[in-house]
Parts: sequence; C-alpha cells; structure tokens
Amino acid sequence: MFNRTTLLILLVAVATGVGLMAAEHVFDRERAPASAPPMQTVRLMPQPRVLPDFALQQSDRTQLLPGELRGHWTLVFIGFTFCPDVCPTTLAELAQAQNHWSALPESTRPRVLFVSVDPERDTIEKIGEYAHAFHKDTLAATADLPTLEAFTKSLSMVFAKVPLGDDAPADQYTIDHSAMLVLLDPQGRMAGIIRPPLQPKAIAEDLAALTAHSQGTR
Repeated sequence: MFNRTTLLILLVAVATGVGLMAAEHVFDRERAPASAPPMQTVRLMPQPRVLPDFALQQSDRTQLLPGELRGHWTLVFIGFTFCPDVCPTTLAELAQAQNHWSALPESTRPRVLFVSVDPERDTIEKIGEYAHAFHKDTLAATADLPTLEAFTKSLSMVFAKVPLGDDAPADQYTIDHSAMLVLLDPQGRMAGIIRPPLQPKAIAEDLAALTAHSQGTR
C-alpha cells in the first residue's frame, strides 16, 4: 500500500508532467508572425506576451527588473545547481550558441538568463559561479519561492520540489522543471520558445537573424 508521502510524490510528479506538456504544446496551434525571418528551431508566437512586473536577484546582487532585459533577445532557462543532467547539458549547449555571438556588439548581443528555482540551496554566489562556469556572459538570478512561481507561470513554465524518499534528509530532494527555453524579445516580452533537444548552431543562427531583423526594422 502507498503511504501518504509516496502518494504526494506521485501526485506532484503527475501534475508537473501534465504542466510541462501543456506549457510546451501551447504553441502547436499558433503560427509565427509573417514579418519574422525564417526560423530553424525557435517557435515564435503570433503576438508577443507582455509579462507582469518581476524582481529577481542577480548573482552580482543587483535586481533584475523587466527594463534590464530591454534591447536584447534573451533566452530564459530555469533549473538548479544540484541538477545532475538537464541543467549542465543545456547550459553547455547554450554556451556553444553564445560563442557564435561573440562578434556581435555587446549592446545588442543575445543573452542567456539562468534562473534557479531552488532558493533553499542555491545562494546568490553559487548560481553565479555555476552559470559562469559554462559561459562568462550568462546572467544568473533567483528569488524567493512566491516570486519564482509567479515569474515562471508568466512564462508558461513549471517546477516542483520532489523529495527523494521518506528516509532522506530534508535537504535531499530534486526539482522537476520545464526543460524548454523561453525567448524574450528586445521589449522584454515573451516572444517564443525552443524545445529540446537543443541545436546550438541553429539557436545561434536564429537569434542572430532575429537580432539583425530587429535592427533593420527600427
């Protein structure tokens, strides 16, 4: 028979799985704007979505507010530093894309934002060291749990803390989270997603094309 804790874990896992599928398939019915350049891996929304206000804490101890993301196309990825596989793999693949952008002007260069959804264990210092180990330009931020829940919900992303077992210490747990990337446009609006498996070269070329297109339409 299942005990109460086991049942709770199963319910969280099912709910998270359903949330992940719903978030990542929400774009299936939508088409990219006709004016956008052809994309290889980015799935653009017909109309960008304005995000509610948020305030995250960056690894340099400054606040990350919506206005801070203006002027750049930004890829947002949520995860945690104790993540054994998806997070390090994703950040390593994104670093390959970031290397392709090194020749672009810093004022318009695409950005990668890593948001830790494990505020219990991931300190400000730790998320900075973790993200910068993959690429020096990666932005790293976190916040308290309610702020993170509101921020990820606005991006159609989900996460849930999952204990490792009844006998495991309180700090021994994992986190189920969305593996997709969310794309923000230079106005800081949600503009699209990228689903795994990731293709670093295609990501680099898509965001370079979007950056050039944005410059040309000003």
